[in-house]
Amino acid sequence: MDILQAILTRRSIRRYTGEVISDDMVHTMLEAGFAAPSATNRRPQHFVVVRDQARLERISAVQPFTRWLQQAGCAIVVCGDLRRQPLKGFMIQDCAASIQNMLLAAHGLGLGAVWGGLYPVRIFTRGLRKILHLPAWMIPVGLIGVGVRAGEKPAHNQYDEDRVFFETM
Repeated sequence: MDILQAILTRRSIRRYTGEVISDDMVHTMLEAGFAAPSATNRRPQHFVVVRDQARLERISAVQPFTRWLQQAGCAIVVCGDLRRQPLKGFMIQDCAASIQNMLLAAHGLGLGAVWGGLYPVRIFTRGLRKILHLPAWMIPVGLIGVGVRAGEKPAHNQYDEDRVFFETM
């Protein structure tokens, strides 16, 4: 798939068939996540792949806007290591870049995926830290639900000329 086509046609997919995602596909998405740019090349991103149905349900109970995880083939939780990047703002940006790369990789593989926010909502980050047994220096920034699509969602153009400025606002 052409990169511009992938960017312009990617949609947030929240309905899945429940089919298992292959190890090769997960590996490809993780490679894309690791390929993301990183401020000062600190690379604070860590990834937790969750396939266990009970754990997916626990995550969706902590972060109620991720109920779609219950039908997903897996989730990938993107965490930032404050030991590798103590500037939290940069760490968050690095993790966000990884998330976007993995969303595009999932789309390129013909899968559906959606970003679920975690940071900075403390109840979400504390809950995920407990469920995944994360150390204190590891912040769960966001997660991606991935699955075989349970339907199609057409692309739509979101370009907004009224929000584009040149040189000054």
